[in-house]
This record gives sequence, C-alpha cells and structure tokens, in this order.
Amino acid sequence: MAETQVAVVVGAGPGLGAALARRFARAEMNVAMAARNVARIEVLAAEFSGIVHRTIAVTCDATREGDVKALFQRVDVELGAPSLVVYNAGAFVRKGVLDTSVEEFERCWRVGCLGGFLVGREAARTMLTRGAEHRGTIIFTGATASLRGGAQFHNLAVGKFGLRALAQSMAREFQPQGIHVAHVVIDGQIAGERPGHSVAERGNDAVIDPAAIAEMYYQLHLQPRNAWSLELDLRPYVEKF
Repeated sequence: MAETQVAVVVGAGPGLGAALARRFARAEMNVAMAARNVARIEVLAAEFSGIVHRTIAVTCDATREGDVKALFQRVDVELGAPSLVVYNAGAFVRKGVLDTSVEEFERCWRVGCLGGFLVGREAARTMLTRGAEHRGTIIFTGATASLRGGAQFHNLAVGKFGLRALAQSMAREFQPQGIHVAHVVIDGQIAGERPGHSVAERGNDAVIDPAAIAEMYYQLHLQPRNAWSLELDLRPYVEKF
C-alpha cells in the first residue's frame, strides 16, 4: 500500500489557501493548514478531512522561527513527513513611500520574504531526511510584484522580489538533492469575495479561479525529475502583460 503523502499550506485562508488544501485533500493527501488566525480555517479543515486522510488546522505566525519549527514538528508527529509545502502568506499596505512607516514596511517584508525563508528552510531540512529520489516539493506563491515594482506597491514588491530570489537560490541548492523548488507568479486578481475580485463584478475570464491555480500547484508536484519547472506564471487570457 502506497504511503499517504503529506502537504503543508502556510498562509491558508478562505481563498487560494483553501483551494490548495481542498485539491491536496482530493488527492488523498494528509494536509496541514497553517495560519495566524486558526479560527478561520478550522471549519475548512474539518470539511476537507476524509476516510483515508486527515486535514488539520495549525496556528502559526510564519515570521516567528519558533512557530515554524513547532509547525513542522507537529505535522511530522500527527500526519507524517511533508512531501509538499506551499508558502502562500503575504501582507500588503498600499501607500506612497513618503507615507509608509518603518513598522509597515518591515511587517510586509517579514511576511512576504522572511516567512518564506523560515518555512522553506524547515521544509528542506525535513525533506532531506526522506529516502525517496523525489524528496519533496516546495512552492512559493508570487505575484506581478515579484517581477516589477509599481507606484504605491513597494510594500508588496520588496518582499516578493526577495521571495523570488529565495526560490531561485533554493532550487539551485536543493534540486540536485531531490527537492523540487518552484515559484508561481500570479499575474492577475484571484476570484474572491473582496470588492472588485468577484466573478459577478468582473466576469469569468477577468479573474483567476483559485481552484485552477491549485490544480497547477498540484501538477508542479507531479512533474518528473527530468522536467522540473522553476517558475510558472498564471494569468487570465485577457490580462495585459
């Protein structure tokens, strides 16, 4: 009988994070959904649990080293060693440079980049203990701001630039050791309930279905070792780029 794989989604919420957890659960993987506000995802975790797999909700501030280490320790004990880890956390304050406080800038960077380092490091450390040829997959969620900074978007772009650089460096370090590291550029708005992001307001083709994104993440995990992608960009066909 094949071993049940384990997925960890850090930055799980009702949007893309939930779609990722749902897709991985549908593949009968054990799933850990991690977020600072665990109350938002406890109901989802219960919904995604099945007969042959489990889904748990874990409180974790990805910018705190102790929280991240505790997350991976709990996952290992309760679900098993992770074979797929997604860093999906982010923070953004839209302001001009002159109006941005040091605290705002640092918080956005810590969530956007430092958290990715802490999660990526612990994921790689855990995966290196696995004996499989493909030891695991680590995926970082990027954005349009990963590639270019825009006016009033520095709080997002600086962290996303750094996260992309982290993914590139980790891929070159760990790919020869059997760990697939990928960075996904979400170039467009993800369909959701926020004003301006709903299908009813924008239409089916103007926003990205989070379930479609989740499918692409899962397919990245399934890629053979002789055809690994480092970067994937996703956008609606009507999006200008």
